[in-house]
Amino acid sequence: MEQDRCIPKLVEFFSYTEDVLTTILASISVLFCLLTILIVSVFISFWETPIAKANNRNLSFILLVSIMLSFLCVFLFLGRPVNITCILRQISFAIIFSVAVSTVLAKTIMVYIAFKATKPNSVWKKWIGVKLSNTIVLFFSSVQVTISIIWLTISPPFQETDTYSYIGKIIIQCNEGSVIAFYSVLGYLGILAAVSFIAAYLSRTLPDSFNEAKYITFSMLVFCTVWIAMIPAYLSTKGKYMVAVEVFAILASNAGLLGCIFFPKCYIMIFRPEINTKAYLLNRL
Repeated sequence: MEQDRCIPKLVEFFSYTEDVLTTILASISVLFCLLTILIVSVFISFWETPIAKANNRNLSFILLVSIMLSFLCVFLFLGRPVNITCILRQISFAIIFSVAVSTVLAKTIMVYIAFKATKPNSVWKKWIGVKLSNTIVLFFSSVQVTISIIWLTISPPFQETDTYSYIGKIIIQCNEGSVIAFYSVLGYLGILAAVSFIAAYLSRTLPDSFNEAKYITFSMLVFCTVWIAMIPAYLSTKGKYMVAVEVFAILASNAGLLGCIFFPKCYIMIFRPEINTKAYLLNRL
């Protein structure tokens, strides 16, 4: 057989113009981002109501902003990869998610402390306040920031071309650089999520008036389930479908946090204002 011409290979990546899946994932991300903004506006409108105060407004606001940024970071995974997006996609994902999960953990801890502080002469009263909750979020998030800095220092992610996985295709993708660092980031998120789930599960039987623990338990159950299911799917795929699996996990886990934690509150604020009163909450204690 004569070899007298070159046959161009198909270049594969998540193209905004040629890939329907890219449009679908981007549209879902925008939709959930707009939904998050709507929930933020609802919380701001009902900022002084008892249910907003009872569920730690500052932590709720931080969590909502983190969820919104997580939805937006999906766009770093779409389009043609270059070195800077390869770096930003994993680092932003790692840090934003660690802030979100750390906030969930802080909310759970504050629920427990608030319950303990209601008892007469309780020593827990001095721990109630914004300072402790912010310290929890900053501490646990800073661990992930440290891991990310070490990752960038030792072996940062970069763009590469894969010409061997598929015949007739050139896959433009991101190489994670240090595999150990990549799984360290995921592992730390897993530990944070597991701790948050256990803490929320143990606190679920506290009085329901000021208690988010039940909703947090469900949200972290969804979060952990999504990422546990994602690992084998991620390892068994190649090319752009690896990216699709990670993007789906980001969207699904964030949707779980948003739906389980904030939808019940928004429902009460908008449709059940009669139970969004201090008297009603105190009667439930």
